[in-house]
Amino acid sequence: MKTIYVLNGPNLNLLGRRQPEIYGRETLDDVGHLCRDAAGEGYQIRLLQSNWEGQIIDWIHEAREAACGIVINPAALTHTSVAVLDALNTFEGPVIEVHISQVHKREAFRHHSYVSMRADGVIAGLGIEGYAAATRRIVSLTRD
Repeated sequence: MKTIYVLNGPNLNLLGRRQPEIYGRETLDDVGHLCRDAAGEGYQIRLLQSNWEGQIIDWIHEAREAACGIVINPAALTHTSVAVLDALNTFEGPVIEVHISQVHKREAFRHHSYVSMRADGVIAGLGIEGYAAATRRIVSLTRD
C-alpha cells in the first residue's frame, strides 16, 4: 500500500472554527475523509498538522522513506519558510501545494510562496476540495 502524506501548517488545527468566512466550516477531520475517498484503494493517507515549523520539516524528512507523494498546506509558512522549501527539495516524489482560500485575492504578502518553487502543482481557492484534487493528482502520478 502506498502512503500519501497530507501536511498542514500553523493554525489549521482550528479549521472550521477560525475565520469560517475565509476557510469554511469544514474541519481537518473532514479533510482526512475527503483525501481518503479521493485516494481510493491501494493508498493510505497520513494526515498531519503542526503549529511548529520543525515538526513539518521532520515529517517531510520522514516522507522521503515512507511516502509516494506529499499534499501540503503550509499555511503561513508558505510565505516565510525557506527551511520547508529546502526540506521539500530533498523529497523525490510529487508535491502538491494546497491553499483553502484564494491567496491571490488576499493581502499582498500572501501572493509569494516559497513552497511553490518545489511544488509540482498548486491549488488555491477551492476550499477543502483542493485537498481531494491534490490527492487525486498524486494518485495519478504514482499509480503503477
